Amino acid sequence: MKRPSGFTPQRPAETGGAAERPADGARAPRADPIPLFGREASTPSAETHTEAPAPRPDWVNPREARKRRKRVEKAEVKRFTATSRRLRRNWLIGIGSILALALIAVLAAYTPVLSVRQIQVEGAFRVNSDAVVKDLSSQLGSPFPLVDDTAIKAALVQYPLIESYSVQARPPSTLIVRLVERTPVGTVATPTGFSVVDAAGVVIEQSESQPANYPLIAVDGGTEAPGFLPAAAVLRSLPDELFATVDEVTATTQDDVSFTLRESEARIVWGSSDESKLKAYTLTRLMASQPGFDVYDVSSPSVAVVR
Repeated sequence: MKRPSGFTPQRPAETGGAAERPADGARAPRADPIPLFGREASTPSAETHTEAPAPRPDWVNPREARKRRKRVEKAEVKRFTATSRRLRRNWLIGIGSILALALIAVLAAYTPVLSVRQIQVEGAFRVNSDAVVKDLSSQLGSPFPLVDDTAIKAALVQYPLIESYSVQARPPSTLIVRLVERTPVGTVATPTGFSVVDAAGVVIEQSESQPANYPLIAVDGGTEAPGFLPAAAVLRSLPDELFATVDEVTATTQDDVSFTLRESEARIVWGSSDESKLKAYTLTRLMASQPGFDVYDVSSPSVAVVR
């Protein structure tokens, strides 16, 4: 609807009467606005506190930011490489321990801490042990790894009674030399008397008369005869109780060895040195069951013969 020209709406007075104007023609003060929802507008008092604004973030130094980032990256690298670093550390510790032990062993072996200060000879019965120690005195003061085996062999080869030997180091300062002497098996006649020999024909000792404890190896040619080695091999294979009763042994080949006994003067046909234990058992049983015979043939122990 169109408003009529010249019409000015007037706010009604609170008392319901006509609006009062000032007498001097001044404009009346503006009335307060009508409160919304029927409530009076409240004005903030001096005691009302307003909420503080959010704090402004601090300013970060770029250099400090880079340091923080490097620390974080370093921590991540350590976390992801922990297993490989642990394995590498274990390998380094193991290798270092082995090298340290090797170094200690080398230093201990090649220093006077582990050197020969005493020589001990074992197994010497016929050999003079004091003479052996004197001949090996050149090894005194030598570290164990530097002991000269060639010099020891050269010193011991001078003793024909030594069949074999072994050398053992006993830390911290003892060198042990174990000897195996030759075993005498019989005697052979010589132009000057009798020689006690071993199974290889090496002369152990000599005497003008025949020793009573060893049988006579009666072969033509002495230790160089073809029948010497078969006869000596049989004597070496005999049991001790039977060996002690043998008086004389003869042989021409390795299969026709025979010997006589001291007490009964019986002749024993032994054959080769094979099955010596069985032949000795058969001979003992045969002489007990068939005493008084001149010949006992046990060359074939399964079919022994007496004559």
